[in-house]
Amino acid sequence: MGPRAVFYGGVLIALVMVSLCAISLFQSRQDALERARETSRNVALIAERDIERNFELYALSLQAVVEGLVTPKVMALPPDLRRQLLFDRAATAKNLGSMLVLDASGNVIIDAGNDKPRTGNFADRDYFKAQRDSSNTGLYISAPFFSRLRNGSPSIALSRRVSHPDGTFAGIVLMAIDLEYFHDLFGGLSLGPHGAISLIAANGLMIMRQPYDPKVVGRDISRASTFRQFKAASEGSFSDTASIDGVRRLYYFKNFPHLPLIIMVAEAEPDIYAAWHRRALMMGSLMGAFALGFVALSFVLGTQLQRRLRAESELQLLARTDSLTGLHNRRTLGEILDHEWRRAQRMRSVFSLLFVDIDRFKAYNDTYGHQAGDDALAAVARCIGENIRRPADTAARYGGEEFIVVLPDTSESGASLIAEKIRAAISGLAIEHAGSEYGRVTASIGSASWTPNQDTDVTTVIKAADEALYNAKASGRNKVASCHEQKITPRDPALPARE
Repeated sequence: MGPRAVFYGGVLIALVMVSLCAISLFQSRQDALERARETSRNVALIAERDIERNFELYALSLQAVVEGLVTPKVMALPPDLRRQLLFDRAATAKNLGSMLVLDASGNVIIDAGNDKPRTGNFADRDYFKAQRDSSNTGLYISAPFFSRLRNGSPSIALSRRVSHPDGTFAGIVLMAIDLEYFHDLFGGLSLGPHGAISLIAANGLMIMRQPYDPKVVGRDISRASTFRQFKAASEGSFSDTASIDGVRRLYYFKNFPHLPLIIMVAEAEPDIYAAWHRRALMMGSLMGAFALGFVALSFVLGTQLQRRLRAESELQLLARTDSLTGLHNRRTLGEILDHEWRRAQRMRSVFSLLFVDIDRFKAYNDTYGHQAGDDALAAVARCIGENIRRPADTAARYGGEEFIVVLPDTSESGASLIAEKIRAAISGLAIEHAGSEYGRVTASIGSASWTPNQDTDVTTVIKAADEALYNAKASGRNKVASCHEQKITPRDPALPARE
């Protein structure tokens, strides 16, 4: 695995971790929303059942009064007994205001709280008009109002129609309920610092809202977007911004099945997600720091791996390269020769090899010193490298002042041409050499070309090039001599070694 792969792999793993954290936090957010929705539903059901149970009892009490009013024996009783029988102590219940019987003109004729009725006319109230104008109204729940008999106490009224035997309007029975009942009921249901719970009439009038604000009671919200959703279904849940205070909340609502009322419970989104935000901030910060640390660690590891690979590459290059000349060393030359020879055998192609030797190099070292000799070797090596152009052509230092050039797929004439270019380039360096007959550093080159077969190996062509080199030396140095498989001139053992 390379350095880039380590770094990008680390980045990918960090992204996966961050993505998993994000998915987990998103799911946690959805869970918080679902818990809030379920809590709101439970709170709404508690309030609904309490109101329905009490209103059912109130409705039965009103119906009992209506039936008693049309019973002659009851109406013939003394006022105190009649009052006790008709109202059965219902008016003493907590949060109940007045229980009254009004005649067809709206005047109080029977008062549950007194044997002598209090004076008052309520023909202008909506609960009176609704019963007077229709015989099918049934139990009517009024709009909120301020009581005229109880020092302006905010209330709503439940009323039923009283009819003569012929069905004509005879008056109403009403029961006033203090709004304090709803205030106490809603106040005991915790919905967070910004939550709200409301009881709304089916026509859009606000009966009670917690948190309580006297200005909100009786407000018409029938045109609000939230109310339109209340009327669109029997119950449901949605998110919206309140028209009353501008806070965005998760609403749960339910229409009462038997009463013209809607219970609405709303938790503010900041309250719903408060704990989630703290957890998300902590987890997100930790995961972000961990991911950045992981990426940084991957970068450091990638950098270290890159340095190690570079060092290994340099070591490998040093192991395969002659440190003085920069050419391949003898060990690498052996691998190249073996590989190219086998390929030439498979392809039945011509394999050429040049043997380069610097003329009278020992004398040069003795005259100018070993440092000058090393510089001359490096200069000759550069000449050789600059004059072989194909990627497959290879030059190597064979030993001392000797070099070998491997030329795959090169004919004898092509090899001789390259050899001549190398010889001329070395001579053209014009490096002074007082011990040479040419007065400069020169080189002799032996060239051998071969078409490999199963009966020969690469040492054959090396020997042929070596023989050609000897012939170049013998013929006056600074020469190129060629040899191929049909023409080999064996070196005479009695001749002196080349220099």
